[in-house]
Amino acid sequence: MMNYKGYSGKADYDDDAEIFYGEVIGLRDVVTFRGASVKEMQKSFRDSIDDYLAFCKRMNKAPDVPASGKLILRIPPELHSYAAIMAKSEGKSLNSWVAEAVKDKLYMK
Repeated sequence: MMNYKGYSGKADYDDDAEIFYGEVIGLRDVVTFRGASVKEMQKSFRDSIDDYLAFCKRMNKAPDVPASGKLILRIPPELHSYAAIMAKSEGKSLNSWVAEAVKDKLYMK
């Protein structure tokens, strides 16, 4: 996973074409990159994001952002209730408790 200016990219390798190719993930807009070497692919990734941001500015359009930090979550009422009880019992807000649970699940301790 590559990161630049808050954007993340995922790349693969095409053995037949002998080229790395990838896409900036988490956006509605499609932003791609490619390169014949890892170094070239990384530069293409950064250039693609810079080009995307410049294009949005020229078009007077707000660029997509990978994540705002706001998450609307729909879960069964019983699960919601149990999570709220667990959060309170640990002296945490439900928001911080859920954020910690997601972080733990993603192994980001």
